[in-house]
Amino acid sequence: MPKTKPNTLETTFLVLALLRRIPRGRKVTAKELREALAAEGFERDERSIQRLLKSLSVEFGIDRDERSIPYGYEWKGPSAGFMLPALSKQESLMLMLAEQQLRPLLPPSVMQSMNGFFEQARANLAPHQNATLEKQWLQKVRVVSETQPLLPPQIAEGVLEQTSQALYNNQWLELDYTNAKEERKQHRVMPLGLAQQGPRIYLVCRFDGYNNERSMALHRVHSAKASTLTFERPDFDLARYDADGRFAITNGERIRLSFVIDKAPGKHLLESRLSEDQTHTETDTNYRITATVVQTLLLDRWLLSFGGQIRDVQKTPVGA
Repeated sequence: MPKTKPNTLETTFLVLALLRRIPRGRKVTAKELREALAAEGFERDERSIQRLLKSLSVEFGIDRDERSIPYGYEWKGPSAGFMLPALSKQESLMLMLAEQQLRPLLPPSVMQSMNGFFEQARANLAPHQNATLEKQWLQKVRVVSETQPLLPPQIAEGVLEQTSQALYNNQWLELDYTNAKEERKQHRVMPLGLAQQGPRIYLVCRFDGYNNERSMALHRVHSAKASTLTFERPDFDLARYDADGRFAITNGERIRLSFVIDKAPGKHLLESRLSEDQTHTETDTNYRITATVVQTLLLDRWLLSFGGQIRDVQKTPVGA
């Protein structure tokens, strides 16, 4: 039985879905687009998609690269692309702030898929769009460091992209890595998480054949390649890993910390507590702070940073 000709509304939905999936900055083939559309219930053969793309390339700002087969399609550089719904000025502002914070922590493929939205956000905050107040806000807010600012270490080309891809897809990762002892080795690892600590980015992973987690600084990776082999993600909680102090030099020991601190530098600890169970007592000149924390080198450095303003430091292992 011949296939029923799709109605106008269905064709419209197909065109909208197709336009949304044409990327910027990289090319996509008709076959890739057909597979993406099929996953959403639009069943069309590749020839039909090719004919539709040819027509759309004429009507919209779509580059149709005919230099090799299969042809590649992408939005042309100056084109605004196809974005629905339109972003408000407030949404544009939120996206611009999010881009600044999220770029190091999202897979490059995800960031690339968001490029159209980021570009629309930038266009919405351009001077001719009468968005002066929203654009000014970008110069009015900033995340500031509590420590001496450091420039981020250089990460080798392709390392973050391949690591993010392997993490996103649960693929084994092949690494060429120099450890803190200056030993250069090749490792096959199971990527479990990415964490940004100050200017550095760390990969949390398991080495092939082991079931314990380790942190590896990405700037010490010379090269990385996502394997075609996948794995079943274990029961691993990155937030718990962080809460246990694993991104600091530690053996994971939890202690009951108590110290006396002068009132002036200690006031902020009543507002930003060391732990949920923190308690304090006070006199006219100081506070006695008590809290359960993880014993780390970072904690020791923090305590020493107060000099003579902190004294009578006591550490008792939890359960002792």
